[in-house]
Amino acid sequence: MNISKVSASLRFFLLFLSSVIWVGIWHTGFEVVSLILYIPAAFLLIAALTGICPGIIFSKMLFKDK
Repeated sequence: MNISKVSASLRFFLLFLSSVIWVGIWHTGFEVVSLILYIPAAFLLIAALTGICPGIIFSKMLFKDK
């Protein structure tokens, strides 16, 4: 399987999206918010920092881009 890294603009978008979710979690309260919200926030942050996005890899496996 070819693990391709995403572009810098997409990495910035993922970082921004993750930041918005983390600010929402912080604003609501870490002890109040559902634990399910931590999953996308963490995955988006990891994808932004490493450049390897599991969501894009999974969607490429599903739809077989040419």
